[in-house]
Formats: sequence, structure tokens, C-alpha cells
Amino acid sequence: MRTMAVVGTGLIGTSVGLAVSRHGVTVHLLDRDETAARTAAALGAGVLAAPDGPVDLAVLAVPPGRLGEVLAEQQLRGLARSYTDVASVKAAPERHALAGLADASSYVGGHPLAGREKSGPLAARADLFEDRSWVLTPSGATSQETLNRALETIALCGAVPVLMDSRAHDGAVALTSHVPHVLASLMAARLQHAPREAARLAGQGLRDVTRIAAGDARLWGDILQSNAAAVAGVLRELQADLSDLLAALGELSAAPAGDGSPALARVVGLLDRGIAGRGAIQGRGGAQAAGPVRLRVALGDRPGELARLLASLADFGVGADDVTPRSAGAGLEVELGVAPVRAEDVLRRLARDGFEAARAERRVLTAALP
Repeated sequence: MRTMAVVGTGLIGTSVGLAVSRHGVTVHLLDRDETAARTAAALGAGVLAAPDGPVDLAVLAVPPGRLGEVLAEQQLRGLARSYTDVASVKAAPERHALAGLADASSYVGGHPLAGREKSGPLAARADLFEDRSWVLTPSGATSQETLNRALETIALCGAVPVLMDSRAHDGAVALTSHVPHVLASLMAARLQHAPREAARLAGQGLRDVTRIAAGDARLWGDILQSNAAAVAGVLRELQADLSDLLAALGELSAAPAGDGSPALARVVGLLDRGIAGRGAIQGRGGAQAAGPVRLRVALGDRPGELARLLASLADFGVGADDVTPRSAGAGLEVELGVAPVRAEDVLRRLARDGFEAARAERRVLTAALP
């Protein structure tokens, strides 16, 4: 891979440019929004000049609803030898895209499972994709050459490739990404006219639940439209659970009972299912195809050592919820997981700060998306 074009210089497109530029790839940035493109170039994601001839690969970082149009337009102008995209919905855009292509062999659908609640080129990061799954959905027409170029891009970005059927992908992300965003937005919408007292009592839990609601509303409207059937299916299941919960709470409010109340048992049962579901995701390393590296840190018995450890780990995004303390002789030992690409940096930081740390035996089972 020597040359690439990125069409669309928002968060994902600019992050792709930043990531591959580090490896000497010449990236050409194209965007109808001149300010966004200039911002991405100023960050070092690529150059604004159009390529003189076809680049090796064009990455289309546009909303799902525009993918078919943009792909056909860029192929007609001969922008690249191969094309991929980063849309979070695959089946419908892929179908529309392939219908308008003169050469379907040059296209493979793609979706990096990475992002932030912020949007635009200024939110981009070169390490955004490191150790994250990046789904490819090759069609029956996709050439091996095109697939290889997309795989090379994934490698340059430090991500982990996962090959999937486009429909299976859409069903999976409806559950793991699209519906969570809807729920975060619904909860955040309840706060719009909240009394001042409620705002003063807002804690970290509420911020965690509503964080992703800050995403671009127009982009998410396009995503939900493109994956409407799969999202609606998950929401119907949630609607059934919510109806049962409302009925149980109604019974409890009408006639509060003790621990043996059937209504209370239904409420607790739902909460237990939530705990089990979260544990299942953590046990599989989420949607990642590669699990975390487990590290073990000896703390001894000096007061304040755990707080000092957490301060050392803060730069790596590791907090109190990510560590597991265990008794070790007369002192304390902590185990934690970090991304493989950061393991050595974390070990060096801990050694610098005076901690005895080492890799632990891996205990986490990992699996790719189905």
C-alpha cells in the first residue's frame, strides 16, 4: 500500500488518514466540506491535492445512505483500484452500492468497531483503531486483490480483521451499538427539562449512561434508517421487558410486600439478567477478536498503594472498575487487563513508578463476532 484516498474527513476518515500516514502511505483527502478537509490535513492525516492517477485503495467515510452514490461516482472517475467503506450498516448500503457499480469486484464493505462520542476531524486519533475489531463483508463478487488491500489497511491501523456476512453484521451491531445509542438518547432526553434539583444530583452513573447520546444526530438518523428492521427487532424485545418491569413496579407500589413478593422477584430477576449479560460481554472481551493482556501487580501492605497505582494507570484509561484486588500473603495483589498494543508501555510505567508488575496467565476467553 503506497497511496490511499479518504473520502469524508470526519472522525473515522481522519483517524484512518492519521493511522496509515504514520507508515509512509500517501493519503489524499477529499470532502465537500473544505474546512473539514483542511483541518484533517493540518492534523497530518494527508494532503489536499487530488491524486494524479488511481490510488491503491479509497476509503469512503460517508453516511450509509450516501454510500452507493459516492461509490459509483468515485469509481466512475477512476479514483482507486479498490474501494472500501466504514459505514456501521452493511446489508442495505452494500446492496445499493453493488447495483450501481460497473465493477463490483473492486469493492468490499467495511466497518471499524471504534469511535468516540465526539465527531469531526478534531476528535480524530491515530490510535483510534488499535486492538479494535474491523469487520469486512466481502460479497461474492469481491476480488482477492481488493480484500487484501482492505486487510492491509486494517493492519496499518493496528486493528483486528473480522470477516462476516453483511446481514449477520447488521443484526449484531443493532444489539451492541445502535440500540444502546437510542437508549442513551431516550434517557438523555428525559433530562432536557429536568428540575434543577435533579441536575444537582446527577452523578457518574448518569453521565456514563448518556455519554454516547452526544453523537451527531443526523448521522445517527441515517444509521437507524439504514438498519431500521434489525433495530426495531431489538427494541421490541426491550419493550417486552419494560412492560413486565412496569407491571411489577405497579404491583409493588400498590401493595408493598416483603422479600417473598413475586413482583419483587421479577424485578430482581431482570437485574440479575443484566448482570449476567454484562459478564458475558466482559468474558468474551466484548466484540474484540483479541483479548486483553492480563497484568499482575504486587502492592504489599503500605497504605495508599492502590490509590497510587490507579494514578499511574489513569493515562492508559484504566480505572478502579478495571482492576481486581486479591489477597497475597500479608499484602495485596491486583490483576488488570490492558490492550496488547499498550501492555509494554504499561509495564514500563509501573516499573518507573516503583511497582512490581508482570504478565499474568491469560484467563480471558475471546471470540470474534458470529
